[in-house]
Amino acid sequence: MLPRNWKRAVRSLTAALLLTAAATAVPAAHADTAPSSGWNNYSCKPSAAHPRPVVLVHGTFGNSVDNWLVLAPYLVNRGYCVFSLDYGQLPGVPLFNGLGPIDKSAGQLDTFVDKVLAATGAPKADLVGHSQGGMMPRYYLKFLGGAAKVNSLVGIAPDNHGTTLNGLTNLLPYFPGAGDLLTLATPGLADQMAGSPFITKLNQGGDTVPGVHYTVIATKYDEVVTPYGTQFLSGPDVHNVKLQDLCAVDLSEHVAIGTIDRVAFHEVANALDPAHATATTCASAVS
Repeated sequence: MLPRNWKRAVRSLTAALLLTAAATAVPAAHADTAPSSGWNNYSCKPSAAHPRPVVLVHGTFGNSVDNWLVLAPYLVNRGYCVFSLDYGQLPGVPLFNGLGPIDKSAGQLDTFVDKVLAATGAPKADLVGHSQGGMMPRYYLKFLGGAAKVNSLVGIAPDNHGTTLNGLTNLLPYFPGAGDLLTLATPGLADQMAGSPFITKLNQGGDTVPGVHYTVIATKYDEVVTPYGTQFLSGPDVHNVKLQDLCAVDLSEHVAIGTIDRVAFHEVANALDPAHATATTCASAVS
């Protein structure tokens, strides 16, 4: 049985670990070399072992840095060229992104992937997204020609079939000040509601497109995209994973699974390099 206040405990742990990650992701002695040795390094050339750049796509209210303080270094340290973008900005709203119309956000992803491919010389990229960032790229793949430029899409807690407004507002405690945005026009939130015209169009004719490998990593404790099974995709070349099938005692909810959970990140690494995949277990949290 879970402790009565487990959700509050996970939120507190999430905040603490994010602060720790921010302080430790780039050691102070090497802070001046961070732009060339970390992610968004446009001089990085993919290796034979990892021939495709990885593009990280943040979630609603996220941005290209805060969402990836743990996962980006995790992948860089494993030899990947890693890049992240900001998308879905609203005029006059700093830091909190992913709020604009999602079809327009997919267009921003299209432009960014082209930029990354031009810089790295790679013919295709891999995409890893959290929450909206795991769902929005499907529009890019399906309607904007992205399938020709993408090898795989890994969605961490993606709202592939929409969610409720209450689910989206459950994100607000993690982002102080974001509640004020609900008084503004936020088409990115409306587009994510189950049954919206955007979600309906996205899933008409099937969840997937040929030629792309899909992985979905979900947690049964997700309080934002509910029920969590709606995150899973149907179709060929789909690998749906429930986090607790890999580590039964993992209590990560919607934010933690995409920002700090190294069990989930080990499964991301497996999806990016399935030929060298290793078993994901609770021990992956310290690997």
